Amino acid sequence: KEIFRERNLSRKKSFEKEIFIANISGNDSMIDKTAKRPQNEYILLGALMRSAASVIARLILSAMLPCTLSLFASCSKEIAGKQSDSTAAQAAVPVRVIQVNPRQTRRNIESVGSLFPYEEVSVSSEVEGKVERVFVDVGDRVARGQPMVKVSPAELELTLEHQQAALRQARARLGLAEDGEDLKDVRAAAEVKRASADLKDAEQKYRRAKILFEQGLMPRQDLDEAESRYNAARAAYDLSVQVVENLRAQLAQSRATTALAKKKVADSVIRAPFAGHVKERTVTQGQYLRVQTPVITIVNTDPLRVRLKVPEKMAAWVRTDQVVTISVEAYSDRTFTGKLTRINPSVDQQTRSFEVEALIENREALLKPGFFVKAVIPSNHVEAALFVPQEALLYVYGVYKVFVVEGNAVKETEVKLGEREGDDVEIVEGITEGTRIALPLKGQSLKDGATIQIAQ
Repeated sequence: KEIFRERNLSRKKSFEKEIFIANISGNDSMIDKTAKRPQNEYILLGALMRSAASVIARLILSAMLPCTLSLFASCSKEIAGKQSDSTAAQAAVPVRVIQVNPRQTRRNIESVGSLFPYEEVSVSSEVEGKVERVFVDVGDRVARGQPMVKVSPAELELTLEHQQAALRQARARLGLAEDGEDLKDVRAAAEVKRASADLKDAEQKYRRAKILFEQGLMPRQDLDEAESRYNAARAAYDLSVQVVENLRAQLAQSRATTALAKKKVADSVIRAPFAGHVKERTVTQGQYLRVQTPVITIVNTDPLRVRLKVPEKMAAWVRTDQVVTISVEAYSDRTFTGKLTRINPSVDQQTRSFEVEALIENREALLKPGFFVKAVIPSNHVEAALFVPQEALLYVYGVYKVFVVEGNAVKETEVKLGEREGDDVEIVEGITEGTRIALPLKGQSLKDGATIQIAQ
């Protein structure tokens, strides 16, 4: 490159000299020829420089290639050495090996369900009127018969007074005292007694007139008049008996209407039908209520009902009075017990299960209706099952696996779990009787295909 630079400088000076001579002499052809010469020389110069650079690059690569190959070979040896060392380190993982053998176990029925109140009722108003006062609110404990809501009784009391007046009037028409006994015999009524006396008198006169007529001592006209008075008296007696009977019926009606009016006055105070807690209040003071308007919802939470689904294949395992143990997330450190009280006689064809119900005591009021529960029902069914220690399981992405020993290596095998007994877990699918399982020692880990060494 330096040589070309010096040569170019020399040619430039020579070219300037020739241009100067051509201008002095005035030779135009010489000027044109001299002006074109640098272009050709520059093109040649560029080609020479590119050729020189290519040669230099090939020389440099030729010199670096042995070093590069040597470096690559050295790195490959180092990586291979590390892999060899890693394989040697994992070649033998100390483990403890157990053989899976069946053992007899008592089967439990595990199920999930929900808690329901023993009793729940939405108390409604039985009378119309404006709410005068509300005594309870949500969460309050109420006793049986405790007042909860009071409806204004003004109109109801006026209606009661009207019915009581009608009752007194009916008794007076029968000739009964206000606080006296009711009329037991119709013939004891004053009106009937008077009609009976008139009838008796008319009957006697008719008989005497008939005797006198037969003796020829009385004309026929007098006999007919006596007979007519007798018939009229008998009709009057029958009518008096019917009137008294109607009055007795009216008295009974007035008494019933009065009792209904009293009940409505009493119903103006809405009371709790049973002991429990207020679940919901849907009424406020000053609100106008109509008949059957819901006002308060009450639940009885002691005991509570728990309803569970049991697979149909376990139908022979359950019976009433069996002990049921439940657990809830709110109190994960304790369990609650009860007894199985009801078994549904039919199976749901969609789920192939049937419903059972148990009663759970709730004296401390810890459990609430609606809780999700996990339940266990012990049974008398005993059968053989395969169990492995909890530490033998590997949980990866929602799947449980164990390491099955095959020669001097292990193989990951997916398994499905069943019931738990203490620190052991039942294996229902994935391994068979006699399978050998590897358990890594503390601080060790296993993977599929790892070489193992049985620790003494």
